[in-house]
Amino acid sequence: MHRGVGPAFQLSRKMAASGGEPQILVQYLVLRKDLTQPPFSWPAGAVVAQACHAATAALHLHRDHPHTAAYLRELERMRKVVLEAPDETTLKLLAETLQQKNIDHKLWMEQPENIPTCIALRPYPKEETPPLQKWKY
Repeated sequence: MHRGVGPAFQLSRKMAASGGEPQILVQYLVLRKDLTQPPFSWPAGAVVAQACHAATAALHLHRDHPHTAAYLRELERMRKVVLEAPDETTLKLLAETLQQKNIDHKLWMEQPENIPTCIALRPYPKEETPPLQKWKY
């Protein structure tokens, strides 16, 4: 798992209103680290699939949001940051916090087991991205 995969880079060529600067859009994902460890010991491919499912679902659910539309217009410039949650409890607490703060996201539940595995936010401008690493959840 990665704590972050580097800085967010320019995604959209659409110019922001102030000063003509390009807008940077980032999609954040938070994966459960314990899924890769005993007793789960999921292979890397299975964990990556959970992130893919969550990201796709968040993009679909928020497809009409202007930030999502802009993010999808430039496929080669998509930027994601992957963070980790140590366990299921932490991931669920984060989902509750995001809900309370009205932050658009999707908590992915692996089926048919109904296991929460990953949270994906819709794309947000870099400067508006919630400070996920700093929150206590």
